[in-house]
Amino acid sequence: MCRNIKTLYNFDPPVTEDEIRAASLQFVRKITGFNKPSRANEAAFFAAIDDIALTASRLLTSLESSASPKNREEEAQKLRARSAQRFPSTV
Repeated sequence: MCRNIKTLYNFDPPVTEDEIRAASLQFVRKITGFNKPSRANEAAFFAAIDDIALTASRLLTSLESSASPKNREEEAQKLRARSAQRFPSTV
């Protein structure tokens, strides 16, 4: 899966439509291999993003969890620490 697609479920504050759309765009880019579609494929490309964003939004609102919501900043810090371990600076 594309590394740029972030987990969007069970966060406080909840996911925004912009975050869902950004993940949908990354997904469509990944499966098509297009960073930017040609004019001939533009309509299908953007329609797919809209469809996936709608489906993802519906999925995220219908899910239930007994776990407490994760804090976005704490999760971001964990990711930064993991990245620093994997890719130590060469200073």
